[in-house]
Amino acid sequence: MLLTGAEIVVECLKEQGVDTVFGYPGGAILNVYDALYKHSDEIRHVLTSHEQGASHAADGYARTTGKVGVCLATSGPGATNIVTGIATAYMDSVPVVAITCNVNVNLLGKDSFQEIDIAGITMPVTKHNFIVKDVNKLADTIRRAFAIAQAGRPGPVLVDIPKDVTGAEAEYEYKVPAPIKRKSDQISEETMQEVIGLIEHSVRPFILVGGGVIRADAADELREFVSKVQAPVADTLMGKGAFDGREDAYTGMVGMHGTKTSNYGITESDLLIAIGTRFSDRVLGNVKAFARHADLVHIDVDAAEVNKNVMCKYSIEGDAKVVLQRLNEKLTQQDHEPWMRHIREMKSRYPMTYNHEVLTGPGVVESIYKATDGDAIICTEVGQNQMWAAQFYKYKEPRQFISSGGLGTMGYGLGAALGAKLGCPDRIVINVAGDGCFRMNMNELATASRYQIPVIEVVVNNHVLGMVRQWQTLFYGERYSATVLSDSVDYVKVAEAMGVDGRRVTTQKEFDEAIQWAINLKKPVLIDCMIDPDDKVWPMVAPGASIADAFSEEDLDN
Repeated sequence: MLLTGAEIVVECLKEQGVDTVFGYPGGAILNVYDALYKHSDEIRHVLTSHEQGASHAADGYARTTGKVGVCLATSGPGATNIVTGIATAYMDSVPVVAITCNVNVNLLGKDSFQEIDIAGITMPVTKHNFIVKDVNKLADTIRRAFAIAQAGRPGPVLVDIPKDVTGAEAEYEYKVPAPIKRKSDQISEETMQEVIGLIEHSVRPFILVGGGVIRADAADELREFVSKVQAPVADTLMGKGAFDGREDAYTGMVGMHGTKTSNYGITESDLLIAIGTRFSDRVLGNVKAFARHADLVHIDVDAAEVNKNVMCKYSIEGDAKVVLQRLNEKLTQQDHEPWMRHIREMKSRYPMTYNHEVLTGPGVVESIYKATDGDAIICTEVGQNQMWAAQFYKYKEPRQFISSGGLGTMGYGLGAALGAKLGCPDRIVINVAGDGCFRMNMNELATASRYQIPVIEVVVNNHVLGMVRQWQTLFYGERYSATVLSDSVDYVKVAEAMGVDGRRVTTQKEFDEAIQWAINLKKPVLIDCMIDPDDKVWPMVAPGASIADAFSEEDLDN
């Protein structure tokens, strides 16, 4: 049938099963919005307060549902406003398709009004991007964009369409999307046997899991693998929920703010099996000292990550689900009980603790865990709030913890929470924010209010940029340069002005009551939690130090 380019865009979204898109209209993308208007009963459009909020909402939707998130923006500043969201998705391997529209083809390259080379700008932070100058190529390009976003290691893809292409006509024919195949053609059976041999001869094996396990939907295979190897399990920030945080074998997060048990355990191990993790600097600490007694096995879908940050003995390139399935088929039950007993003793010796006498970030997170029975989707901003949310909530399953890991994007969480709630309407969704981060995206409360999206915004308010101040305290002689937020901004009034109910709490008892109130209300809510500006995230590894040198507040006092 003969359709305009804008109508083809909408039909292709429907082909891909897209039911929700996030965006902000403008002149160049008007044709697409006009087409969306005619299909509003099939595709829900969520108008965010800012284009960056739309890109983060698409990201949060993708992370929680496993589907491709979609965001829309117009040319010029509309397109550039989503760049941070695209980069966030790229660093954390999130499948997002961003559709932007540009000036007419004959105006490209002439510094026309609101013209920008968005494909050039986003090239370093997308898996692929396209400029579609021929309406006859539009449908296949959008189909390719969705396929690329999901295949192998997922990531964002941008499609930029000049306005006259959205208005031109072309023949459109419906196509069923081809299934996305799991990458398995590079899996070496010989290497698999070598890895089995290492496992069988190891005395102190350790398993480290990252976000790749979640992206591959490999949690069940991981659980079987852990049981067969009989090894302790640590996770990266992006790996939260890949392995049940309540399990006896779980030791917590690894790295700069990882548990002492995870950091010490990996250092003592003789075999480290890393699955779906890229070994970022926050995980490794001092590279030369990382797992220095261990043979390292790296399982990853992306060959570019192997031997990039740390050298490994063996690598298996392939989808984590497929690799673990094949390993589980070959592996016999192992017995490492003396090692597991040692790990349990370490967990008892180095528990995660905090001051229960006053309201603290850890206390807030632990209260949320109890109030939600560990079933909520927890989104975060970046900094202390993020680390506390990672440390003190026990994540039972994948896609429960939604956070910007690689890019560390302040202002990410509230937009992501909106996307998460719309993608998973039956789940409680809570965004744990610091006051510094909340300032960057508080305008998205208006989006929550407009659509009555019942997200719970918990602001851990210490009136400082907490993580930066922590570094200034420990490493910069307490010179608090530009990190004190000593103003009179009232976040409860801000929330109320945007149509969102708000409460301020100063004690743990008040927060316990407030979080239950917020859950029962089933409306967008803000809780402003007043905590001490000098509260810190413990344990910590100093920059450049070995993870074996993790220290806590008690260590500083000794």
